[in-house]
Amino acid sequence: MADSDHPTTGEPPQGASGDHTISEDKYRRYWQENLNLMGILLAIWFTVSYGFGILFRDFLDNFSIGGAPLGFWFAQQGAIYVFVILIFVYSALMHRIERKYDVENEHE
Repeated sequence: MADSDHPTTGEPPQGASGDHTISEDKYRRYWQENLNLMGILLAIWFTVSYGFGILFRDFLDNFSIGGAPLGFWFAQQGAIYVFVILIFVYSALMHRIERKYDVENEHE
């Protein structure tokens, strides 16, 4: 990655073949949407893994799933399932954002 392609420098990256660039404003909006999406998905993951598995475990244990208390299930399996689902959600939403800002990788 060249120095000018790094997101923290504030300069828009060139395409894989160097044939196009995006405006700096468009680039900043693209990264802002990316960071917002990551923040939301990380908050969901934190809520499910820490909140449901630890903080709200006693309340959730009043319910069961597959014979196991729900709080225990989230701590042992549910958080992992949600994390895997969030990976697919992130991928799908990032493809949408990349199309919106015309920064798709043509080689996919």
